[in-house]
Amino acid sequence: IRGQCPVQPWRKKWMPIALLILTNSLYGQHDTVLIKSAVQTFFTGLHSNDSNLIKTTIDSSCFLYSIMQKKDGNTLLEKEGVEEFLLQVTKMKGQNLDEKLLSYDIKIDGVMAIAWTPYKFYFNGQFSHCGVNVFSLIKRGLQWKIMGITDTRRKQGCDELH
Repeated sequence: IRGQCPVQPWRKKWMPIALLILTNSLYGQHDTVLIKSAVQTFFTGLHSNDSNLIKTTIDSSCFLYSIMQKKDGNTLLEKEGVEEFLLQVTKMKGQNLDEKLLSYDIKIDGVMAIAWTPYKFYFNGQFSHCGVNVFSLIKRGLQWKIMGITDTRRKQGCDELH
């Protein structure tokens, strides 16, 4: 047939596989954007003392943990209730809470994801502490919701974070 390119047999075999890989890659990128957006919206709420905005990002099962090393070398694990946290955010109205996220490392497995975000925290413009947040997220329908946050807190070794 004149003017038509024949399809190479190897293309028939590999084209569906290439399309599947491309589709999965694009799907994963879309989820990565949505996960990062959920985390950013959480911090927009924190920075503006808006507990209602924070509530839009968290799942009803959300947990909050902080891990710190005490001066005596022992490790301290603190659990904070979500409602208590939201109340503290509201009470800080007028205070400048600035958690600067240094990077994002997002891992996804189906409807579960984590976002690893090193940070430096400033209170009213003064450095307070640094550490790493680990956000655990769950996909509910088309939305990613934060189902837990575990963070570390320290004052030394902050320049090593990125």
